[in-house]
Amino acid sequence: MPVPLLSIIPTLPFTDPVLIVALATLIFLAVPILAERVRVPGVIGLIVAGAAVGPHGFGLLERDQTIVLLGTVGLLYLMLMVGLELDLNQFNRYRNRSIVFGLLSFLIPAALGLGLGLALGYSTGSALLLASAFSSHTLLAYPIASRMGIVRNEAVTTALGGTILTEILALLLLAVVANSAGGGAPSLGFWARLGVSFGVYVLVVMWGLPRLGRWFFRQAGEGGAEFIFVLASLFTVSYLSHAAGVEPIVGALLAGLALNRLVPAHGPLMNRIHFVGNTIFIPFFLLSVGMLVNVRALDSGRAWTISIVLTLGVIAGKWLASKVTEKAFGYGVDEGWVVFGLTVPHAAGTLAIVLVGYELGLLDQTEVNGVVLMILATCLAGPWAVERYGRRVAAREEQRPYDADAAPRRILIPLANPATAEALMDLAFVVRAKDSDEPLYPLTVAPEEGGATEAWVAEAERMLGHAVHHAAAAEVPVHPLTRVDAHVAAGIVRGIAETRSTEVVIGWDGRRTGARVIFGTVLDQLLERTRQTVLVARLGHPLSVTRRLVVLFPPAIDRHPGFPHALATVNRIASGIGAGVAGVVVGSETERVQGVHAAARPQVAAEWTAVEDWGALATWLRDSLRREDLVVLMAARRGTVAWHPRLARLPGELAEMAPESFLAIYAPESEAPADRGVEPFVGTLAPDRVVQVQAEDFGGALREMLAPVFDAQTARALADTLEASEERFSTEIVPGVALPHARLPGLPRPVLVLGVSRDGVPLPHGHRPVRLIFALVSSAERAEEHLRSLAQIAQLLADPAQTSRLLERYAPEATLDWLHVDE
Repeated sequence: MPVPLLSIIPTLPFTDPVLIVALATLIFLAVPILAERVRVPGVIGLIVAGAAVGPHGFGLLERDQTIVLLGTVGLLYLMLMVGLELDLNQFNRYRNRSIVFGLLSFLIPAALGLGLGLALGYSTGSALLLASAFSSHTLLAYPIASRMGIVRNEAVTTALGGTILTEILALLLLAVVANSAGGGAPSLGFWARLGVSFGVYVLVVMWGLPRLGRWFFRQAGEGGAEFIFVLASLFTVSYLSHAAGVEPIVGALLAGLALNRLVPAHGPLMNRIHFVGNTIFIPFFLLSVGMLVNVRALDSGRAWTISIVLTLGVIAGKWLASKVTEKAFGYGVDEGWVVFGLTVPHAAGTLAIVLVGYELGLLDQTEVNGVVLMILATCLAGPWAVERYGRRVAAREEQRPYDADAAPRRILIPLANPATAEALMDLAFVVRAKDSDEPLYPLTVAPEEGGATEAWVAEAERMLGHAVHHAAAAEVPVHPLTRVDAHVAAGIVRGIAETRSTEVVIGWDGRRTGARVIFGTVLDQLLERTRQTVLVARLGHPLSVTRRLVVLFPPAIDRHPGFPHALATVNRIASGIGAGVAGVVVGSETERVQGVHAAARPQVAAEWTAVEDWGALATWLRDSLRREDLVVLMAARRGTVAWHPRLARLPGELAEMAPESFLAIYAPESEAPADRGVEPFVGTLAPDRVVQVQAEDFGGALREMLAPVFDAQTARALADTLEASEERFSTEIVPGVALPHARLPGLPRPVLVLGVSRDGVPLPHGHRPVRLIFALVSSAERAEEHLRSLAQIAQLLADPAQTSRLLERYAPEATLDWLHVDE
């Protein structure tokens, strides 16, 4: 039977839940688009729309329990996102600034609120209530700052961190006023109960929730269960805040901070949180705020006076706090306005304070209406300021001088095992800059096996499809590749060349396939045939549960030309997953390594430990590694200046030591000359500097080599220095070839001397006796020139063909036939 047309025409206000949701979603869809066309922040548009459809506008919707519920959920969700997105490493660096700003943002508006309340003739209790309302603020414009990518700006971090203290102080002041209204000044017992309950609450949340989350994420893995866990944590922690004597918004912020390190900024989980919040919950909160506006209540001069005075007072207080912070810490004018825009909006926290005052009889309807209008004005002013001045801050961030470490990374991810594909993709998400436009390149190489090739290709494409799905959940663009090649390493190298990739993220199962290999046949071939940054990963637990990166720095790694770039990659990973850094330096170069680390971007605080040698490193690792550590080895390829034979054995030793997760980072190599010839050494190595060594020990060989070039005293001193250095760290480049080096004050140009030994000279830590000794001595005043020379020589000597050409030119009687022996 057909339904009469008049029966489906709704009455006002709408009561049908389907119609209410339909109207709300239409508003969420249309208003931001219209607001963008008239150049108004979408946040403002939603607030105005709420006022228009609310009970004091056209009356389409009533601000009933459903709207209140969804609005409350939206506010809590907003505070959760603030806690999750706060860069804790940067916050720790600037926590003193955040504390100062938090105090200023509380004290200045509170003082103005108290003064204005008393000037308007309010009682002390009512004036203190206004002080609490003035100091509290809501990060209403935070989504705008997040969209612009300025959340990690120093001034923005200061404002976000200071909000924690400001809100706690404002709500504590509310608790004091409420207790006073109930019967006198707060007693010592009140303060004791409040302090103990709040302290226990913070301790349980900040200590217990991360541990529970790490356990759950280990059990659940990737998927929707992680998102449900975050939601359950948010609302449970927020509800329990009542027992601690504070408002739920403080609990929501604490929940975000507690889960911060478990939710990587660039992963699928954070993307789900953003999507749900920005499309559903936060718009409902903004709509509910707009529905509070009642312009009709301003029906008297006193109502207008109170509204104007309160609005101007709040704006002045927050502006003064942001201006003092700007001047005190040297922020730019635009950054100061962004801080003001973030902290001037007064919404749910202020409304809660005013409603408590109304229920206690400290404020009447006129004051409540005045505060609601103040809320509207500040909620319009804040997003406008962030939208306008945030664009300038974002533009200035983009116009900073070019930094190679901050350049977009083009990342290739060779995939061979479906069980580890997601973990490798997650690592690539972290290494890739969040604002990068470059896609990721997951690659599978199918072996060329005749009729079986087609089946291999089909299997490879199924694995790529899963990787694409995982990347789509994180909103990361991907360009999947499949290659068919008889040799897997060759297929990967071809993929690198075709995509012009700058980084390679590849997995390792912990097994070695030979005595002299580092990882295995494919990985070792890949390292030999590439110059890009290579990250070899063995991930035994999700990146999100990593609490600490234990970074191992072998001797002389700081002299590698690509070391700063590799260290920036480490910092990017630590910052992306919110983990701390523990640096372990082998040898005595801790200060040099610390200096490079301090200059790397993004900046991450680190704790440093120095160990004397490799044996001490092994002992330290056995005693100090924790289950949730990610061990990172700053490695070097064979034949480079930072190569040491122990680097070939260390990955296998770590695999046997069984840390859950291990990562080796091979720094990028500087480009060799186009013809890879020996021209850089013309004038550096001359025929009279090729010495047939007769000595049977390393020190004697060095003295023979240096005697024709330097005076007797200088030659002896240099030989002693090089011999002592060799006792600590080997300078063997490849088996049979050594490159000792030193710096000498006042030397006008580098000196290279070649010593040739038919029988070989044993090294303290060498793989076998060396028969070619290249001794490099450079000026002590030109450290960079010394490092460049070392890198060029090391790259040349790593190739036997090039070494042969060098000998043919400068020492025709010396051949390499006797150098190459069976391994």
